[in-house]
Amino acid sequence: MYCETLSTRKEAYGGKEPPFKERVEEGSFSLDTQRSFHHDKSQMRYFVKPEQSPNFDLRDGYNDRYIRRDENVKKNLEHILHWILANKSNLMQKAAASSALDDFDFVTSRGRLTKVLCTPYEALTEWSLAVTKFKGVIYINEVETGSACQDRQNRTESHNENIYWGFKFEQYICADNIDGLPDSSGVVNSNEAFYSVVRTSLSDHKLLFSGEVDCRDKDPNALAPPACYLELKTSGQMRTDKQRSKFRRFKLLKWWAQSILLGVPRIVAGFKNDDGVIVSVRTYHTAEIPNLVQGQGEHLAWRPSVCLNFCSEFLSFVKRVVTRDNPRVVYLFSRKARSDVTFTIHSDSIYSFLPEWYVTEMS
Repeated sequence: MYCETLSTRKEAYGGKEPPFKERVEEGSFSLDTQRSFHHDKSQMRYFVKPEQSPNFDLRDGYNDRYIRRDENVKKNLEHILHWILANKSNLMQKAAASSALDDFDFVTSRGRLTKVLCTPYEALTEWSLAVTKFKGVIYINEVETGSACQDRQNRTESHNENIYWGFKFEQYICADNIDGLPDSSGVVNSNEAFYSVVRTSLSDHKLLFSGEVDCRDKDPNALAPPACYLELKTSGQMRTDKQRSKFRRFKLLKWWAQSILLGVPRIVAGFKNDDGVIVSVRTYHTAEIPNLVQGQGEHLAWRPSVCLNFCSEFLSFVKRVVTRDNPRVVYLFSRKARSDVTFTIHSDSIYSFLPEWYVTEMS
């Protein structure tokens, strides 16, 4: 028998850090201006190092050169499923005779794993993950919680503009080709994106997942993906000890989690003033971020081992619970604020997410 809940208390996961195999890029794909899938690198962008104090105006273009992605449209792993079908022959154990994915326990996205990884240190964060098993592989999708839906629908104009500022920062320091320069006069279209697909293993869990990549190193001699990729972030200026502590406790945790999962070694952060102008830029090395939060007080520190141990135990929990191999059966794993992880089982419900075209092609 197994427990029907999984503890989220950080004290339960303080053991030795579990083995986390180096991330290997299996492939990539692009999403165009309509957010349609393309099995190519057309949306790859190249990093151009900015000045230390660049004075980028992030407000520029918000009212007249911004195409915003429709967040009401949920893709339900659709893009990585398209990628799997495009690479089906390479992923099969025996291309002609088998229809089972080779050597994977889980298929998901980085965003879903990031939520799990941060859970022990985000007591108020709620999430729901829909999980289904099909031909021996467990697929993990996200279901928007009621509170998240309400927050999204009630965003202020200031919040929406802050989201734009992140995209605009990328436009200031990314070129469309390896020999080009950034062009901040164009349209910011948040539909466009480039994704890396990586394989790895955490403990004995073999994973295949996709994650958005902001840009890559422009140096033609740079390391192979994902080691050549960079994550781009923005944050407010920090003028007080309280602001700096909050930044280390919350933002650096999320930045580390996103980058460590995909194997991205560097994060370039632009710090903005209240008027939306980037006044300074700093590069963080992903592997060194945990050192920046230690010694800041017990209520502020977080430990990578706790995050990785919890993620590993969650995946073990899912394996024990998800026993029915049927894409029409979904196990909904939920975490409420200050609560443990629970699950419910649903058949032929609104939570089903593997599309018929994928099930048919893989059957």
